[in-house]
Amino acid sequence: MTDSANAQGDQGDARSVDEILDRMESAADGQDETALGDVVEALGDASFVPLLFAPALAVVTPLSGIPLFSSTCGILIVLVTAQMLLHRKHLWLPGWIMRREVPSKRLTGAVSWMRKPAQFMDRISKPRLSVFVAKPFEWVTVGACLLCGAVMPPLEFVPFSSSIMGAAVVFFSLGLLVRDGLFSLIAIFIIGIAGYTIYNFLA
Repeated sequence: MTDSANAQGDQGDARSVDEILDRMESAADGQDETALGDVVEALGDASFVPLLFAPALAVVTPLSGIPLFSSTCGILIVLVTAQMLLHRKHLWLPGWIMRREVPSKRLTGAVSWMRKPAQFMDRISKPRLSVFVAKPFEWVTVGACLLCGAVMPPLEFVPFSSSIMGAAVVFFSLGLLVRDGLFSLIAIFIIGIAGYTIYNFLA
């Protein structure tokens, strides 16, 4: 488990997607396996939004191919967002999640895979459409992220569904990180795509 200060709205020192990727990559340095606890420590355990962003981002990379990885990330998203909604000052994560490991080579490969998209998102992001990232809509955004995380474990074996939900959380959390409401609107559109994909798979 870990404690994290300044739960809601505190983004720590990470202010860009590229910086979050740098920290995720540093967690894998010199190790064969990287535990989630190492990633949390590298991101800074006073940073709720980056800790929401990181597992969502991981789900849209090749790491999603690891069995039950998407489910673990979904549970982590639920835990982070629930505690944000509860206005907690300290983040609690169970030990079994903190001990969950992935091969370091796969983690660094996933980070490399995301570099160009991350740099593009950093270039185009800027404060705008602030109504979508300000209270009370900010809490609607966090609640939507919680719901996306909650459906990821049962949708583990529905093709692409977890990655689509993860992409929605990526854009929601990016909107909160850089105060760009346009990303929140994109996330809503992605959730619509996810719903359509799931409906067609189950129909």
